[in-house]
Amino acid sequence: MADSNGADPPFRAEHVGSLLRPRELLDARTARQGDWTVPVSDSLALDGLKPLEDRCIRDAVAMQEEIGLQVVTDGELRRRTWWQNFISALDGTTIKIAEHGARFGDQKGERHVAPTPYTDGKIRRTGSITGADYAFVRSLTERTPKMTIPSPPVLHFFGGRHAISETVYPDLQEFWADVVGAYREEIADLAALGCTYLQLDETNLACLCDPKIQDRFRARGEDPRLTARQYGEAIEAAIAERPGSMVVGMHLCRGNSQGRWLAEGGYDYVADILFNQVSVDTYLLEYDSPRAGDFSPLRLVPPDKLVVLGLISTKTPALEPAEDIKRRIDEAARYLPLEQLALSPQCGFASNYLGNPVTLDDQKRKLALVVEIAEEVWG
Repeated sequence: MADSNGADPPFRAEHVGSLLRPRELLDARTARQGDWTVPVSDSLALDGLKPLEDRCIRDAVAMQEEIGLQVVTDGELRRRTWWQNFISALDGTTIKIAEHGARFGDQKGERHVAPTPYTDGKIRRTGSITGADYAFVRSLTERTPKMTIPSPPVLHFFGGRHAISETVYPDLQEFWADVVGAYREEIADLAALGCTYLQLDETNLACLCDPKIQDRFRARGEDPRLTARQYGEAIEAAIAERPGSMVVGMHLCRGNSQGRWLAEGGYDYVADILFNQVSVDTYLLEYDSPRAGDFSPLRLVPPDKLVVLGLISTKTPALEPAEDIKRRIDEAARYLPLEQLALSPQCGFASNYLGNPVTLDDQKRKLALVVEIAEEVWG
């Protein structure tokens, strides 16, 4: 396992991927698509935005290099949300607003309905989805580019059987087989382009730790424990053919949309599946608030895996005191050796293009804090 100044992923100083859009890009995208919750026919490339996106991505890469990060992303600046572009690019999918869909909560206790992916045709990947994005960011840096994609269970979690056509997929095993096939093809293409660091964004298993979410699954006729195992199996199958040169990370959080969240609850409910049934190399775990529970589930992490502690919040502008973060790293080290730990923010800064209630300066200061603490703790 490399340190924060090493050349190979994962690193001691990490970040999840998405970054705030500069005002110019935010305004341009808003003007073209309006309300982010209303699906558009083509969310992959809004007319006329690519040159502006290219310029903003160059600036984002330069910022990451300037503060000392060894892992670099394109900030997901071309995306509408962390998952919509990828899912929309698969044949057989549509995106809708549905009353049975997920609901984000905020500090005021209000709930906001999120878009839901629907499967109304055979899931097929007809071409590369993230390859061009990876190639562009790779051309901009000598550091390690990380490509982030939504995890396969995204296609099931929000709506379950209600959102998957029984006419197209009377047997859900066929559905999962097609999903896994599409992911294997995408991962193989990324590997062929030279991608050595892939991150699956897996909010689903973390959200299943919430008793209220478990009740919702039971209400729609699904066993949440069985579903968690199915999710683990789908993820494992999707990455099974990755080359040995590719490090795979998995990011888990409980929802991240404009400072809101979907769920709460510690990782105990899924810890064995997460750490022992899915062969990813590293876990980027949300741990910035009591909603994530304590560190005790880390006792189940095998000795050959790394856990990145998401201790710095992207949901609020306040900069965490470094001593508080180091104290929490020490707490986690009671369950998992320090050499198996690393540090990052708990999630991205802009899981949808509107971003969280922080500024570009807040974002830079928080990422710089990650690097500073990592260097102090791990050297």
